[in-house]
Amino acid sequence: MQIEKLSNAVDAKKLLQTLGVDGGGISILQSKMQQHILYIRELHVGAANILKQDALSIGADLAVPRGTVIAKTPYVDCILIATQKQLQLLSKKELAQPFGLKELAQELQEIVKIHKPWHVEIMGIINANDDSFYSASRFHGSKAIESIEQMISDGASIIDIGGVSSRPNSLKVSADEELERVKPIIDMLSQEKLSTKAQFSIDSYEPKVIAYALENGFKIINDITGLQSDEVCRLCAEYGATAVIMHMQGEPQTMQDSPHYENILSDVYTFFQERVSKAESFGIKEIVLDVGIGFGKRLQDNLMLIKHLENFLRLKKPLLVGASRKSLIDTISPSTIEERLAGTLALHLESAQNGASILRVHDVKEHVQAIKIKEALSRV
Repeated sequence: MQIEKLSNAVDAKKLLQTLGVDGGGISILQSKMQQHILYIRELHVGAANILKQDALSIGADLAVPRGTVIAKTPYVDCILIATQKQLQLLSKKELAQPFGLKELAQELQEIVKIHKPWHVEIMGIINANDDSFYSASRFHGSKAIESIEQMISDGASIIDIGGVSSRPNSLKVSADEELERVKPIIDMLSQEKLSTKAQFSIDSYEPKVIAYALENGFKIINDITGLQSDEVCRLCAEYGATAVIMHMQGEPQTMQDSPHYENILSDVYTFFQERVSKAESFGIKEIVLDVGIGFGKRLQDNLMLIKHLENFLRLKKPLLVGASRKSLIDTISPSTIEERLAGTLALHLESAQNGASILRVHDVKEHVQAIKIKEALSRV
């Protein structure tokens, strides 16, 4: 007899099929192999005690603070630990319970439907300005076209083009100046018909710039203000473009001046709920969410967002992460911008593992290779 300890990240369905389990059994067993850890905040203490007993009755568990059983405080935070199967059972059990458990049950029913994406797209970065934090991403005119063609050849399916730096303490630029920077690249892309080889994204929140890009075949608006402008919303809806809604606390000029959150996961989630609702009210159909790594975030905030990215899959939108060569890498492991590729790959692979569908990167070829290896491992 031999025993092998398998990874929790194993492809459960494939493993069970290889073993020869029948179809019905695969579905049942697969749901028992997926583990959930849910942090529930401010749950009524009566609900916590009911949920604890119901969880234990099906083999799950609920971690609660001391004093919960005697209702020491009216509301408590708790942690629910359950498999996919147990979560399905609990979501049905709690529908008839009081103290807000019906609402919790409905949330659980949505969580059990979440599926992480199997494929990750690479978005290459092209900056048409001279003050982007990474000099190797700055391109003008024909050089930009050469770099775009190389990125597409290397495996990028999306190219993100911007004319203004959004690094901390960057200078503001007028819409006219921004358009003057990106217009030559947009015109050449249109002439070369490169939109047949990849999707193009405009990294801007200026309606004048966005309108020109959309008129010339761009399909994605990458807005660091998260659709703050109604005019940007109208343009996006009019052209049927995909909107990338990014979270940023403050603005580039001030965002790293002592950023603070009550709870980073809840605060960003609430922001996304509000902006998705706004986008949909304008008729925007395709939405991508970007947690905004490095945009008004402390190191711990950035790491929490990447580690618990799956939380935002509850919003049923694709997730984008852009941590490429950012300063949080230097904070953890002192390095120059040119030395941060390894740290970038570590952050982005973790993001892909935790639910990202798109990675915004400077180094396309290296990321395509890394993602191919990650996807191959996920199929084993």
